[in-house]
Amino acid sequence: MKSLLLILILFVLLPAFTTIKAQVISVDDTKTANELVSLLTNNSSCLQIINESVSGDSFTSGKNSYGIFNNTNPNFPFQSGIVLSTWSSTQSVGPFVRNLGGGNNAWLGDSDLNQSLNINSINATVLEFDFIALTNKISFNYFFASNEYQDDFPCNYSDGFAFLIKEKGSLTAYQNLAVLPNTSVAVSSQNIHPAIRFNDNGVLKTCNAVNETYFEQYNNNSSPINYAGQTKVLNAQAIVTPGTTYHIKLVIGDDAVNYYDSAIFIEAASFNSAIDLGTDKLLATNNAVCFGEDYIIDTQLSNSYTYKWYKNDVLLPLETDPSYTVKNPGIYKVEVTLSPSDCSVSNEIKIEYTPEIILNNATLIQCDIDEDGKSLFDLTQADTEIQNNNSGLSTLIYYENLADAQANINPILNSTGYINQSNPQTLIAKTINSYGCFNYGLLTLEISNESIPDRVATITAVTTNDFAGNENTVEIEYTGVSEYEFSIDGIHYQDNPRFLNITAGNYFAYVREKNGCGISNPFSFTILDYSRYFTPNGDGFNDTWTIKNLNLLAPATITIFDRFGKLLKQFNSTNLHWNGTLNGHLLPADDYWFNLVFEDGKNIKGHFSLKR
Repeated sequence: MKSLLLILILFVLLPAFTTIKAQVISVDDTKTANELVSLLTNNSSCLQIINESVSGDSFTSGKNSYGIFNNTNPNFPFQSGIVLSTWSSTQSVGPFVRNLGGGNNAWLGDSDLNQSLNINSINATVLEFDFIALTNKISFNYFFASNEYQDDFPCNYSDGFAFLIKEKGSLTAYQNLAVLPNTSVAVSSQNIHPAIRFNDNGVLKTCNAVNETYFEQYNNNSSPINYAGQTKVLNAQAIVTPGTTYHIKLVIGDDAVNYYDSAIFIEAASFNSAIDLGTDKLLATNNAVCFGEDYIIDTQLSNSYTYKWYKNDVLLPLETDPSYTVKNPGIYKVEVTLSPSDCSVSNEIKIEYTPEIILNNATLIQCDIDEDGKSLFDLTQADTEIQNNNSGLSTLIYYENLADAQANINPILNSTGYINQSNPQTLIAKTINSYGCFNYGLLTLEISNESIPDRVATITAVTTNDFAGNENTVEIEYTGVSEYEFSIDGIHYQDNPRFLNITAGNYFAYVREKNGCGISNPFSFTILDYSRYFTPNGDGFNDTWTIKNLNLLAPATITIFDRFGKLLKQFNSTNLHWNGTLNGHLLPADDYWFNLVFEDGKNIKGHFSLKR
């Protein structure tokens, strides 16, 4: 019965084991250097390959540290390609099983790898060859896998690998193509990993993530490959000169010790000659082409090649040159047939344009107070009009001529106090948008010897603080768009619209444009005050108490009281004098109080003295 049960279990599990086995990669480590490179280039006629060689583990009998892999696992990024490793390449077959690794201390490293990455390598595997490209760019796809993606190893250690290139015979150092995009940072487990928590002798520590964006995953016992973790698929590329012979060296090695091996997996047919058209010009990446500008897409290839240009997949039949001038947004593609080979390559680039910067021209008119043909201009008064109320533009910079504006030299430094050089004079206003694009507006300066209506201020009110003796104050309220000075007698002007220590009286306020562009209409106002004492002795001087100028305002009622609150006198603003009597009798010298009530309800109280 137990035997039957075991048979049934095996019958159920066998397909699963078969499926798991079928999901791992296969590795053939019997291939020659020529076969490896042929798979890598797919025998492309766009490349001329010579002098292929490969070296690696020569100490493990019947095994090589390089080979060709094939894959049927949909979760593995490449269907086929080549693998270079720091142990027997067949050990790369999954699933992942934690182990110390292979290799041999007598298996040496590579001096070029050491120099490039500043390591001390051993167990190096090297594939190298010479090539001549017919185009100006080469690239290939790869990812890095390593058993150093365990514990806290990426925090401190990493095997090294590099894709080294230079012109054949050159004495200059190799360029490493196995770097993070747009950097010179070498790809490694130490330079690419997520945050790592680990126990260090009972102390919980954390190793911060480094370039985690480029880390793909940790692997387990269902992985197609026998490595603890791997990076995302990366692209190595280089700009080359067509027709020039280059030497390329793909090399990987353990750093210092032969434990915890690593490998690079390179996609079949991904090493090829390509066309470099530059990066896409996009609004999202802030490098779109400025509105109104031309953009030249240049293949930088020979005139002897055949070219077809497309815009949004529509053939441009008249365009057959190595370059194309873009005037409008779109997706542009070029197909190139290279001669004397039958190689054809293509590439495309997306071009977007920034919004148009729409500016207005403006004019500032200033008056010439001394009639010398010069005046002081505040150029910033035209900013809003020139910028068309576009808050997304930079502060305007003014120049005296277009040549200076284009060269970014000799800007007008004092834009709020510029003296014109001629009449009229046209200045250049330059602004930049958030994409770094610029445009120009014109600002014309004109001198006028006549009043300019829109520069003449309008007095809207005069606020007074009266009944304060020597502390009476006045403030002129006004509207206007220029710089003004202020007066309450039409003769003496000051910069401040507030006047202090004003005596009682009737006044006219004026606002004058500083450059002589006009004076406001006069605005009448009155300062009220009262005598703080009076002496009714019949000498004709200060014999009655009064509120000065009250007769100039709307009717009001005045009541006078003694210190005990007894009503002594009530009269209105048409009869403003009290002689210090009550029912014909002289009142004694003393302090008296008054209450002034206007028709609008405003109430003013105070006191004064009667002296005899």
